[in-house]
Amino acid sequence: MEKMSRKPSPKWRSECPLNASVEMLGDRWSLLIIRDMMLRGFRTYKEFLECYEGIATNILADRLRKLVAYGIITTEPDPSDGRKRIYSLTAKGIDLAPVLTEMVLWAAGHEQTGNQALVRQMQKDKQKFLAAIRQRLAEKKIRPTA
Repeated sequence: MEKMSRKPSPKWRSECPLNASVEMLGDRWSLLIIRDMMLRGFRTYKEFLECYEGIATNILADRLRKLVAYGIITTEPDPSDGRKRIYSLTAKGIDLAPVLTEMVLWAAGHEQTGNQALVRQMQKDKQKFLAAIRQRLAEKKIRPTA
């Protein structure tokens, strides 16, 4: 992967790359928001709020703000209603697709989980699955990370 120019990093607790990942994504809600954007095509606050895991409004607002600050998602006014926001994954966010796929496969391999159709699709041809996600997200005009 080509090295991109990066924004100055926030102060992490350590210089360990895994620590930086955990500090950005280490809570379930951030990962579930990214999942819903990748797999379910969610783009609005209302869609995230209606997710079946039941996120509280204050937590949702906080996680969206943090994901924007970390450059994982971007936000812009909804063209049909300027009071609403549209959220999109950045290139940095899209690069999480293989990570989330591996997490799904790991959990499905060790625990009783649902959505076995999705798991089988990932297992059958992981690269094809990831390419389809990237294609679908590219069609939504993803903004590159600044």
